[in-house]
Amino acid sequence: MSALQIGLIVAGILLVIGVFAFNRWQMRKLERRAAPVARTPEPRTHAPERVEPTLGAGTAAGAQGVAAFRADPESESAFEIPGDVIPPPASHAIEDVAAAADDLPADPGAALAAARPATAARPGGMPDHEIECLILLQPAAPVAATALATGFGARIGKPLRWFGRADPRSDWERLASDTPGRFAEIVACLLLADRNGAVTPAQLDNFVRAVGGIAPALPAPFTPPDLSAEIARAESLDRLCAELDVQIGLTVQKPDPGSIAGTRLRGVAEAAGFRLAPGGRFEFVQEETGAVLYALQNLRPDAFTAESLRLTATNGVVFLLDVARNAEPVRVFDQMKLAAKRMAKTLGAELVDDNHRPLDDAALATIREQVGDAAEALRAVHIEPGSPRALALFSA
Repeated sequence: MSALQIGLIVAGILLVIGVFAFNRWQMRKLERRAAPVARTPEPRTHAPERVEPTLGAGTAAGAQGVAAFRADPESESAFEIPGDVIPPPASHAIEDVAAAADDLPADPGAALAAARPATAARPGGMPDHEIECLILLQPAAPVAATALATGFGARIGKPLRWFGRADPRSDWERLASDTPGRFAEIVACLLLADRNGAVTPAQLDNFVRAVGGIAPALPAPFTPPDLSAEIARAESLDRLCAELDVQIGLTVQKPDPGSIAGTRLRGVAEAAGFRLAPGGRFEFVQEETGAVLYALQNLRPDAFTAESLRLTATNGVVFLLDVARNAEPVRVFDQMKLAAKRMAKTLGAELVDDNHRPLDDAALATIREQVGDAAEALRAVHIEPGSPRALALFSA
């Protein structure tokens, strides 16, 4: 091989390396621009941070922005159904929820999973065997809801729901201690994951013990679930939801050394339709449904209280949109954006990102696209934003 050929080969290698390095630099530059305005909350095992996510340095996942929402390949089992314990009504879709994520790897048992009915979006008054651990009880004779008194009072550490129906052809009815009627079938439902993380072995064991303690008094046969399988299902579901959990923040900040008096802020916020909530932030609530559309929290780590607003000032506030918990996240983002612009103008402040750079209309349009991407990522795995399923999975 001649010296010229060797030189050409070396030059080609250096060129490839140079192009690769340039592309990596460009990607990191874009990521740094996207990250400040789109944050994935802290890991789901850290509940306090998830309830009030910071908009500064985010997690590794959050630093990547919200352009790519893909389920962990190991989480394919997250929505698999452990047999047809609770057959869904015929009116619901019968699709395999796990297969909805187009990038999940093929599974040897996919054909079997696809043959099992799975509800894409259940109403709030139905057991959801895709995100809950279910135990079915069939008493020897129909029983009243009062027979489940100890079950209603059980404290598991994860939401527990009870449903009953008069016969296999009837609709399930959410049960409480004062629910009238008698029920031939009863199902206990324990949520497998929320923003506090996946259900723990101890919580699942307490759930089984609670239901197992009721069964002999009915009396009803009792078959406990496969605990290891349910734990694996819960952890997969939690990983999937952590990938899809996105909150969008818009910051209204007073330029240094200015500040906003708490009394002034409260007056402007309440005039804009916000109300001070017990959680230490202002909330904009949809009157018809009572749903929180978006929130307003302190740019500083301090919570807002009536007392703190009367005595102190702040340098800014953050408008926060919780994508998963909103039925129309893109439309609500548009509404929140206008509210943030108005407040910035009223207070003589600026609408900025986390690096204190002004957000122009082009940047806001990009964020709007990210909101839409986040919502579509949820729908791809049959979690409709704002639905009962989403509200359960993305609660603290």
